[in-house]
Amino acid sequence: TAPPCSPRPNFVCGRTTIVVTARTAGDQQLPRNALSPIVNMENDQAEHHSPETSTEFPENKRNGSRGGSVFTDGCSDGPSPSRSAKEEFLMMSPEQKLQHFTCRAQASEDSQQFDACIQDLVRCVALTRLVYGDRHLKLAQAHTRLAKAYLQFKGWGQQALDHLAFPKDFLPFCSSMSSCGDERLEVLTCLLSVHLTQGGASLLTDDLEEAGQGLLKAEQVLEQLHQHDVVNQQEKIKTQLEIAGGLYSVYKRQGRPEEALNQCEKSLRLLKECNKPEKTSAVYKDMAAIEQDRGQVDQTIEHLSKAHAIAVSHSPEGLEGAQISHCLAMILSSAAEPHHNEAAGHYFEQSLGAYKKSVGLQDPAFLNAQDDFCRFLLANGRQEKCVEIQRSSLDSKRSAFGDRSSEVAETLQLIGSAEMTEGKMSQAHRTMSQCLEIQSWLYGPQHKKTKAVQKAVDMLASMPEVTEAQQRKHRRKKKSDTFYVVPSSGNQKNS
Repeated sequence: TAPPCSPRPNFVCGRTTIVVTARTAGDQQLPRNALSPIVNMENDQAEHHSPETSTEFPENKRNGSRGGSVFTDGCSDGPSPSRSAKEEFLMMSPEQKLQHFTCRAQASEDSQQFDACIQDLVRCVALTRLVYGDRHLKLAQAHTRLAKAYLQFKGWGQQALDHLAFPKDFLPFCSSMSSCGDERLEVLTCLLSVHLTQGGASLLTDDLEEAGQGLLKAEQVLEQLHQHDVVNQQEKIKTQLEIAGGLYSVYKRQGRPEEALNQCEKSLRLLKECNKPEKTSAVYKDMAAIEQDRGQVDQTIEHLSKAHAIAVSHSPEGLEGAQISHCLAMILSSAAEPHHNEAAGHYFEQSLGAYKKSVGLQDPAFLNAQDDFCRFLLANGRQEKCVEIQRSSLDSKRSAFGDRSSEVAETLQLIGSAEMTEGKMSQAHRTMSQCLEIQSWLYGPQHKKTKAVQKAVDMLASMPEVTEAQQRKHRRKKKSDTFYVVPSSGNQKNS
C-alpha cells in the first residue's frame, strides 16, 4: 500500500521507504558453541540468554516482555511453567527443542508478537546447526526465515543481509549436488525467499544494484517453481506484484522512469487478472510520482484522478481519498492554467471534508491540509477567509503540537502577514510578537526565521498606529499601578 501523500516538498509520494535501524551488537552469526544457554538451562531461578542466542529489543524492555520463558508451550497460553515442565524441557533432545521453538515462533508470528518470534527464530538457527551441521539445507532455510523476519517485522535491512550470506553461498552448491527432484524444488523455494528478501533489504540499505539483481533472480526462480506446480497461479501473481513493486522502487531511484512505468503497467495487469481493482489506486499514485518527477503536469493529474476515483468509489470519506484529493489540490494550485485553479479549490474542500470524517479536526494530516488551503486562499486574495480559518485552528494546533511548536508559530506568522496586508498594523504587531516569542524559544535569536519575524516586528513597531497603541497601553498600565494608601485607624490616632 502506498504511504500517505505528503504535499511538501513533492506533492506525490512513491512507495514507503523504511528507515534502517542501526544494527544491534546482539545480532551476530552464531558460533558452534552458542547453544549452551539453550541446551544447558539448569538454573530454575532465572532464564539466561546469551547475546548470541537472544535478541533483546527496546520494545520488550519497555513492555516488560522478554518473549516468554523458553519452557512455555508456544502454541498455547498458560500459567508459569512448573518445575516438572522445566525438567521435561531439559530432557528434550535437540530435535525436540527445535520443533518446540519452530512451533512457538509460528505462534508468535500469528499473534503478531514479532520480537518473541525473532528470538525463537534465532534459537532455531542455533539448534538447526547443532542437529544438522554447518553445511545443510535446513540451516540455510533457518537463516532465510530469520532474515525474512528481520526485514518483514523490524525493517532491519543489514541484519537481514547478514543472515542471507550463508544461504546465498550454500544454496547454489546444494542445488548442483541434489540428486532428488523434491530436494531441488526445496532448494528453489528457499532461493526464492532469499532473492526476495535480498531485494527488499538492499533497497533499505540503498544498494540499488543488488536490490535489482535479487528481484530479477526471484522472477526467474518463481517461473521455475510455477512450472513444477510448487507455486499456484494465485501465489505466483502475489509474488509477481511484490517483485514489480520492488523493481519500480529500484528504477525510480536509479532515474529510469520508463522502466519504472513499465513495472507499474505490469502491476495493473496483474491486479486486473486477480480481480483486485481497489488496489490499483496505489499503482496510479506511483505512476503520478514518476510523471511529476519528469515535469509532466497533465499526466500527473490524469494518474492521480484515476487513483482518486478508485479510492473514493471504495471508501467515499476514507483517508486514502483525502490524501489523494490533497495531492491533486496542491498540483492543480501550482499549475499555470486558470481552470486548474478553480479545480484546486474544489479538491481542497473535498480533502478537508474527508480528513475531518476519517481522522478528525485535531489530526496533523487535517491541520496540514488546512494550512495548504489557507496558502491557496492567500495566493488568490482571500485573506479574510484565510485568517478566519487560521484563527479557528489555533486551539487545535496547540492541542496537537504544543503551545510553543513550529506549527503554532507558522500559524501566527500567517495570520500576522494577512493582518498587515489588510492594514491592521496594531493587531499584526501583537500577533507577530507572539510568533517572535515562540520562534526565539525554538530557534534562538540568530536563526533566519527569528530574524525575519524580528524585522517585521521592528517595522510594525515604528508605525504611528502601533506607537500610539503602545503609548495608550503604557498610560493605562501606569494609571492602574497608581493607588492611594489608606492609613489604619491606629495610625490616625498616633498621628
